[in-house]
Amino acid sequence: MKTNRRIALGLVFGLAFGLLAAATGSRALVGVAKGLEPLGTAFGNLVRMVVVPLVAATVFTGVARLGDLRRLGRLGFLTMAFFWSTLLIAIVMGMAVMSLFVPLLTAGAMPMGTTSAEPLPTTADFLVGLIPSNPIDAAAKGALLPLIVFVATFGAAAGALDEKARHVLLDFADAITRVMITIVHWALAVAPIGVFALAASTTAVFGWSMLKSLALLVAAVLIGLVVFYASVYLPAVRFIGGIPASRFAKACVGPVSLAFATTSSAATLPALYESAAELGLSESVSSFVLSLGSAINRTGSALFQGACVVFFAATYGVSLSPTALAGAVLTIFVIAQTVAGVPSAGVVTLAPALTTMGIPLGGLPILLGVDRIPDMVRTATQVTGHLAAATVVERFAGRRGGAT
Repeated sequence: MKTNRRIALGLVFGLAFGLLAAATGSRALVGVAKGLEPLGTAFGNLVRMVVVPLVAATVFTGVARLGDLRRLGRLGFLTMAFFWSTLLIAIVMGMAVMSLFVPLLTAGAMPMGTTSAEPLPTTADFLVGLIPSNPIDAAAKGALLPLIVFVATFGAAAGALDEKARHVLLDFADAITRVMITIVHWALAVAPIGVFALAASTTAVFGWSMLKSLALLVAAVLIGLVVFYASVYLPAVRFIGGIPASRFAKACVGPVSLAFATTSSAATLPALYESAAELGLSESVSSFVLSLGSAINRTGSALFQGACVVFFAATYGVSLSPTALAGAVLTIFVIAQTVAGVPSAGVVTLAPALTTMGIPLGGLPILLGVDRIPDMVRTATQVTGHLAAATVVERFAGRRGGAT
């Protein structure tokens, strides 16, 4: 909480300084603001530095552990069907809601950074390029989607190994993930300074246009999350789960309050178990579905990332071709399920979807400064999704659907 407040303060002071420099046209203030640019660039590099190893490790562990789900039969199938279907809906909804705000955005209102947009491939080139001839080279070049395909294939093969061999690989990947998360925490510790430098230097150049664009992104995400909850989770609970929407919403109050305070799905598990019991769900179903949901259900992050793809494409003038959108949806679908349980991890792991569409990453670190409120709401949305999934799966599997 304190870290997020410091980051928010860094953003506010940086925006204020940059806007003052832009409004007054003072050479001294503009010079100071531009002088902060290398510091902001270094911070941006620190954030992006962890993307490849963090994505590789989390995707591997997520896919490799699916081997355990196959032994759970019907319960595992029903749970994954709910999570995957709602995840796809969330991605498309995030893109759709943000598209409504595109006419209000200002093109070129975000910094380009060191990565420039590249020509988009044809459909055939895109499909062929999904399979890397050299995954190490793909990682070095920042071609994250082919790398994800390799890591997912590697994880699927590891999931078919005997338990001892699989656990050796999983323990190694978990260790890498913990190391990367530690680096993310270090980056968040210096984020107030980095965000101040980024905001001051970029706002001095782009002025109010960048601030307005960020506000529109946050508004689109919040509206999208509320619409998603009301149009997907509540109807699923009412018409499939057979529980009145008002009763479900009342049961969600405790977990949602924790989600707002902690921005962590895992931290809400004790409250979720109590809510499941309050709704009359069997322990065999709720314990499995809620635990799995805490690990992989990231509909809020998926909606946020879908909106961000459209947002950055519009501000950088990148064409939203069907091929590019399909690549972005596929990337977000995989990445969203492996978002690490740290604040603003949805921002850090957004890079693969952006690079898939050839969108520069220069504006990515600035999102950290405005991510606190969207992070709170998307975590709350995900938590209600865990409970909604348990309600729906209970209806189909019930006590017969225990882990047998």
